[in-house]
Amino acid sequence: MAETVNIKRLAQELNISIATVSKALNDSHEISLKTKNRVWTLAKELNYTPNPAASNLRSNKTKTVAVVIPCVANNFFSLSIMGIEEIARQYGYHVLIYQTHENIEAEKAFTNSLLNGRVDGILTSVSSSEYNSEYYANLVKKIPLVFFDRVYENLDAVKVTTDDYEIAFQATEHLIECGCTKIAYLFGLENLPAGKARFAGYLDALKSHGITASDELVIKYRDDEEFNLQQIKELLGKYKPDALFSSIEEFIIPAYCACRELGLQIPDDVKVLSFSNLSTAKLLSPSLTTISQPAFEIGREAAKCLFKILHNKQLDDEQNIILKSVLTKRESTGC
Repeated sequence: MAETVNIKRLAQELNISIATVSKALNDSHEISLKTKNRVWTLAKELNYTPNPAASNLRSNKTKTVAVVIPCVANNFFSLSIMGIEEIARQYGYHVLIYQTHENIEAEKAFTNSLLNGRVDGILTSVSSSEYNSEYYANLVKKIPLVFFDRVYENLDAVKVTTDDYEIAFQATEHLIECGCTKIAYLFGLENLPAGKARFAGYLDALKSHGITASDELVIKYRDDEEFNLQQIKELLGKYKPDALFSSIEEFIIPAYCACRELGLQIPDDVKVLSFSNLSTAKLLSPSLTTISQPAFEIGREAAKCLFKILHNKQLDDEQNIILKSVLTKRESTGC
């Protein structure tokens, strides 16, 4: 029977202390990279397998992190989770996923339940149903927490976001360059900084081109697809915009359906552009011009930051990380 390889055996082989081996295996900042490499190399050669139960008991760590998001089925969040899981695996961590379904009370219940030692840290993208920064101002003092995509700006916490204002400005300019002068805005995430930044980019782009913004051309999202469809049909029928700029992908299907039901041709009668990470955007008829966020990279960066916090590493200038979104021009804007 092969001899069990444990931390004591590694320490004896390398002629260093058991404590040093343990810290090296856990990537402690107290141990030099040279020593870590010696330990990691020997551990690999001897097929060392850690005992997670014993390790967790000694370190008082669960080796688990939680991801609290509005919806797993959303393309952006599913990609973000993949990025988070990739980094978590590198650290030997498990990932628990909680869906709030945009319910602020569910969000609070989930995060409160995680404060009893079930997880070592939380990654969260907050609900858009209402502004809840006071709750999170207290939460960040109790557990390592990193926000991604949907964040609260005035908190002392790490935030990983995208260039919402800049890309919304660029997208609005694209519609103007395509000849649009009456651009309607389909407003989502209105309670959150991301939604406000996108709307501000739209407004400022209109202003910079001498186009007057109109409240009549702005409709706000409701968690009711039929209601959103009727809103868009009324907007198109009554005010006749020459473009629809959607700030969230949940408006896409209602927008296409409204145009079809009214006999409007995209992009000849009305151009359509949306924030979206839908992989099927290019398969729509006509293919949809999109602003896609680097969802996978956002997840990876957020997880990297959380694990730096958990391992007491310096975050440097990583308190606010902003990644670039991409405007992909397709048939629905027609130029």
